[in-house]
Amino acid sequence: MRVYAIRGAITVDADTEEEITEASVELIRKIKEKNPEIKDVVSIVMSTTEDIRSFYPARAVRESGVMPAPIFSCKEPEIDGALKLCIRALVTVTSDDDGATASHVYLGGAKELRKDLAQ
Repeated sequence: MRVYAIRGAITVDADTEEEITEASVELIRKIKEKNPEIKDVVSIVMSTTEDIRSFYPARAVRESGVMPAPIFSCKEPEIDGALKLCIRALVTVTSDDDGATASHVYLGGAKELRKDLAQ
């Protein structure tokens, strides 16, 4: 059994509870879907840019039940020119493989962050 992390990010069009909830759950659901080899989820770290203030992505994921795990949330640093309205996730998992085939998920405007890994 190995432990490794899967990265992902998504953007929202507006700082609303509905948009944040929908995007957060979509991101985690897509990570789960693209990585069927996951045995257990150890934890999830979610971060948001400074312009997301109306709702917690971690709460949206926890309440959805899409991926039960301990979830921690934090803010990204304010960096000039950084992508706006972005939610990021780092999902630590266990699997029988070594993580070399992990599918990282970048959706919406977050595709710009990692064009090499974007869906």
